[in-house]
Amino acid sequence: MSNKTFIPAFKAKVGDWDYYICIMKYAEVARQVAFAYELNGNKDLGTMIQRGISDRTKSITSYLLDSPHRFLGSLIVATWGGDPTYTSMLMQDPDGMMEGLDQGFGVLTFDGTQQYFALDGQHRLKAIKDAIKQNPEIGREDICVLLVSHYDTPDGKEKTRRLFTNINRNAKSTTRGENIALDVDDAFAVLARRIVTDHLFLSKPGVVKIFSRIGGDDGDVRLAGSSVSKTDPRAFTTLAVLYEMLKPLSFGLSDELKLENRRPSDDVLEESYDVLATRLDDLLEHCGHLGKVLASASSARDVRAPKGNEGDGHPFMRPVVQKAVCQTVREILDQGTANWEEINSRLAQMDWRMGAVPWLAVFNEQNGKMISGKDFSALLHQLLRVHLAPPSKQEIKRARKAFKDLRGSSYPVTQEELEGDLEDSLELT
Repeated sequence: MSNKTFIPAFKAKVGDWDYYICIMKYAEVARQVAFAYELNGNKDLGTMIQRGISDRTKSITSYLLDSPHRFLGSLIVATWGGDPTYTSMLMQDPDGMMEGLDQGFGVLTFDGTQQYFALDGQHRLKAIKDAIKQNPEIGREDICVLLVSHYDTPDGKEKTRRLFTNINRNAKSTTRGENIALDVDDAFAVLARRIVTDHLFLSKPGVVKIFSRIGGDDGDVRLAGSSVSKTDPRAFTTLAVLYEMLKPLSFGLSDELKLENRRPSDDVLEESYDVLATRLDDLLEHCGHLGKVLASASSARDVRAPKGNEGDGHPFMRPVVQKAVCQTVREILDQGTANWEEINSRLAQMDWRMGAVPWLAVFNEQNGKMISGKDFSALLHQLLRVHLAPPSKQEIKRARKAFKDLRGSSYPVTQEELEGDLEDSLELT
C-alpha cells in the first residue's frame, strides 16, 4: 500500500487474540489483501496456510457478477509486519443515549508498511479480485473483514498456525443436502422442493424422504442422503436423489437452469416444473408401473424388497437405479439414437424385478442384497445403455465383458439377443 487508508473498526478480544471488525470496500480488499503464497519472505506461512485456489472460485465469481442477491461472509485477514495503528474514538452524544455503545470503536490506519493476507476466505478473495477485473463497479460494495495481527517471530508463527488450523478444523460447510433443502437460486433445488410440495404422487407424506433423523436427546436433525433403507414403509426416493434425477431430465429446457448461483425467472421455473413433472410421471408409468404398484401396496417395503423374496423387489424403488435410468436416458437423447417416446416404450418392455437383467449389476441374487460401489453403478449404466439403445455391437460386447469381470459369471443375455431385440429400431454399426 502506497498511501494511508483509514477504516472504521471495532476492537474486540477473544481468548488471547485482539482483533478488529472492519467494513471494507471490495476494491480495497482486492488491492490490499494478498494470498499467503504471494508474500515475499513468508515461505513458512505460505506452506502452512495457503489452501490452493481451485475452480470453485469460478462459481463464486459468477455469483458476484450475476446475482443481485450476492452476499459473502466475512474474511479473516492477518497482518504481516506487526499491529496496525488503531485510534479509539468517542461518538458525540450530548444526551447520553450512546453511553457504553461506543466502547471499542475507532479507526484503523493502514500506513503502507504492513502487508495483509487471507487467513480464511481465499476462494472468496480470489473471486472478488476476478470479479472486479470484469466489472469495476463491484469494487464499491462492502464486506466485513476480521483483522488479526501476525508477528514474525517463532511464537507468533506458531500462534497464527494454531488459529488457521482451528478455523478450518471447526468450520462446517453446509452439506449438499442442506443446499438442496435451502438454496433459492439453484434451479434444480427449487424445482425439487416444488415437486415434493405439489406433485400429485411425490408430494404424499414420506414418498420423498427429506430427513434421515429428527430429534433425539440432542435435538439432532439430519437430511436424507442418497440411500433409502429397504425397510422404509413409505419412501420412493430422497430429496437428494430427486435433485440428481431432475438434472438429466431437463433436456431441451432453458439454459437458465444451469446457472447454480442465479435463479431463473418465474416463467422459466413454472414451465420447467410442468415439463419435469410430466417426465417423472412417464418414468413412474413405464418403469414397471411403479406409481400404480405403490398406490396399491400396503407398504413401500413390500414393493422395494419383499421379505424373503428380495429378487422380486421393484428396481425403480432403488436410488442407484433411479439415477442410472435418468442418466442413461439423457445420454441416449444427447446421442440421438432414440427419442423420449421410444426410450419409454423400451423401458416398459424390460423385466422390472430386481433379480432380472440388467439390475443384476447392482443386486446379488444369492443373498438378496444390493451391491454398492462406483464400479457396479457404472456397470448398471453400461448395461442399461445396451438394453435401450446401444451405439454399436462393440458396446454390447464390452458391456457383457464388464459384467463377467465384475460379477464373475456370464451375462444372462447373449450378444445375439441384445442385437436382435433392437435391430428393427436401431442401426448397429
